[in-house]
Formats: sequence, structure tokens, C-alpha cells
Amino acid sequence: MPDWGFIASYAPMYVQAAGLTARIAFWGICFALLLGAVCSFIQYAHIPGLRQITALYIELSRNTPLLVQLFFLYFGLPKLGIRISAEGCAILGLTFLGGSYMAEAFRSGLEAVEKSQREAAQSLGFSPAQSLCYIVFPQALAVSIPALCANVIFLIKETSVVSAIALADLMYVAKDLIGLYYKTDEALGMLVAAYLILLLPISVLAAFLERRLRHAGFGN
Repeated sequence: MPDWGFIASYAPMYVQAAGLTARIAFWGICFALLLGAVCSFIQYAHIPGLRQITALYIELSRNTPLLVQLFFLYFGLPKLGIRISAEGCAILGLTFLGGSYMAEAFRSGLEAVEKSQREAAQSLGFSPAQSLCYIVFPQALAVSIPALCANVIFLIKETSVVSAIALADLMYVAKDLIGLYYKTDEALGMLVAAYLILLLPISVLAAFLERRLRHAGFGN
């Protein structure tokens, strides 16, 4: 039987750790969305030089683990005289990793917009920038939302590795309690419950948005 007294005693630690996890995930995802949108626009516009740099960044980000990126930021940068807090490193790491995935999601949405939409905008006198902002991007965003939501869930789950740089997130608390009290079932049970509370609402919202977009005629 679970030790309910232990769970009641240490549940507040999970609440505090969940707040840290949510804060890191929130800022990391916000910056990743911004970085991904910029990278996708650069690729879509075929800007010489910047397009190659963006492609290199995406390949580097997608083909290196987040843990390695965090170690570089937290342990490597101080060797160069650059010191960032552990929380800052976690946010930067999520941004660096997530930006590439968000860029690919945005890019697939931009490529899904029919060429005739851009031609129609041009025939109405829209500049290329106006066509992108008012015609192409809203349609691309609608197509990209399912992939973007999946990336959001992926990045929240990836926060489980930030404990490696001494951040007291959910995984850190669970490992600490297991090491101190050997209450493996209770510690892991609270860990699973905490992640479900964080992720289930996003999963439900993503499924709802996907159904609405399908009924609206997007993504077919």
C-alpha cells in the first residue's frame, strides 16, 4: 500500500518543483516559437547566407541531445568567461532545441499554402511582406498548429533533464526522495501525477484545436 503520510508530507515539494518546471518550459517554449518563426521566414524567403546559417543551426540543434547542450551552456561557457544561471541555461537550452523543431513545423505550414494564394495577394497590390503577414502566415499557422502543439508537449517533457545542472525540478525532487527515503513507488507516482497535471490540459487543447481545424478545412 502507498505510504499516504509520506505523499502528504512531500507533495508540497512537487508543487514547488512543478512551478519551476512550468516556468522554464513557458519561457523556453515562447522563445523557441519566436526563433522558429524567424528561421522559417528566412528559409521561406530564401535569403542568401542567412538561409545556410539557419539550415546549419537546425541540423546542429536537432542532432545533439538537450543534455549535451545544457552541459555546454552550464559548464562550457564559464571556461570562456560567460556565466549564466542554471535556470537561464535551461531556458536557453530549450530555446535552442525547440527553435529548430518549431522552425520545421512553421516551414511545413508555409509550404502547404497554395502558390495561388500568393499570386492572388500580388494581384491585389499586396507587397511580399504584406502577402506573408496577412495572407500566407495565418493559413500556415493554422496548418502548423498540430505540429506546434506536439512540439510544446515534447519540450515540456524534455525539461526532465534540467536536473543534471542542479535545478530542483520535478525529476530532481523525485530522485532526491528516492535516494533519501527509498520510497520509490510513492516518489515516482507523484512524479507521474505532476507531469500528467502539466501535460494533459495541453494534450486536450491540442486535440480540440486539431478537430476544429479539420472541420474548418485545414490539414486535409
